Amino acid sequence: MNIAIEHVGLPATDSVALKNWYEKTLGARAIWDNGQVPPTYLIELGSGAWLEIYPANESANPGRADNKCVGFRHLALRVDSLTTTKAELEKRGVTFTEPVRPAAGAGSVLFFADAEGNLLHLVERPSGWKP
Repeated sequence: MNIAIEHVGLPATDSVALKNWYEKTLGARAIWDNGQVPPTYLIELGSGAWLEIYPANESANPGRADNKCVGFRHLALRVDSLTTTKAELEKRGVTFTEPVRPAAGAGSVLFFADAEGNLLHLVERPSGWKP
C-alpha cells in the first residue's frame, strides 16, 4: 500500500482573496479553479505541495490561531534559511510576532499567519538532517 498526502484543505471566508495572498506572498500558483462563485482552487506551493482553498460555511474559528486546539493547527513550510525568508516575507507584508523557536526533531521554526489568520510556520532544518 502506498499512501501519500496529496493536498490539505483550507476553508476560506474569501477564497479569491486567500488564493491571491498565497500567490503574492508565498509564490504559489493556481493549478485548478472550479469556475464557481465563490470558487474553489487548488494551488501549488514550492516543489509540489498542494492546498485546496474553498469557501467556508462559517467564518471565524475562534481557535484558529491557537496552536494547541484539537485538529490540524498549522502548515509548516520548509525553507533553506529562516533569516533570508523572513526578510523577504516582511517585504511582502508578513508580520512576525513571535521569536524563532526550536523545531521538533531539529532546527528552528518561526510562526506567522496568512490573510485569514491561519497559522503557518517556516521550518529550517540543519544541513543533511535526516529523521
